[in-house]
Amino acid sequence: MIAKLRGLLDSVGTDWAVIDVGGVGYLVFCSGRTLRSLPGLGETARLFTETHVREDHIHLYGFIDADERAWFRLLQKVQGVGARMALSILSVLSPGQIVQAIAAGDRAAFTQVSGIGPRTAARILAELKDTVASQGFPASTDDAVTTAPKGEPASEEAVSALVNLGYGRSEAFGAVAAASRSLGDDANLESLIRSGLKELAR
Repeated sequence: MIAKLRGLLDSVGTDWAVIDVGGVGYLVFCSGRTLRSLPGLGETARLFTETHVREDHIHLYGFIDADERAWFRLLQKVQGVGARMALSILSVLSPGQIVQAIAAGDRAAFTQVSGIGPRTAARILAELKDTVASQGFPASTDDAVTTAPKGEPASEEAVSALVNLGYGRSEAFGAVAAASRSLGDDANLESLIRSGLKELAR
């Protein structure tokens, strides 16, 4: 199994890159996020990789960091999500955004990915929610990921209020979580909404 590649970036396509390692070109399928993070052609690139061996092919999948690779593996545990769909998800949502969407129960975050409908999105949320909650699954250090207060009525109502104002559930969830941490456990609904709006305006 090939776990990591380091070599010169030879060429790049819509969902792949070729890494020249000692004169051998490795074709690696990548998410849009990883492709955007690669250096220029001819420069040294490093990718974490996952090797898939099938009867009719051997595919390499490449990731800019270990968190993205971990999510690639985890997403495929969901029924109906294969390697290609997992890459599509990671092209649209960063690891941190996936954590946020699952914690918030935000089905719409996943249905924006081509090929994912409401049923598959609901399955992702249902099958990964406990894993995220129990393992504190890692998010990328680039992402501002927050954990909302658990089961507090004022917080839940504040999230609902922000969603009704037109914000996405994930961003409303994160804003209220940040507001709750700032204001403390005794914050009332009005304060949470006002502070949440300030967070969203940043």
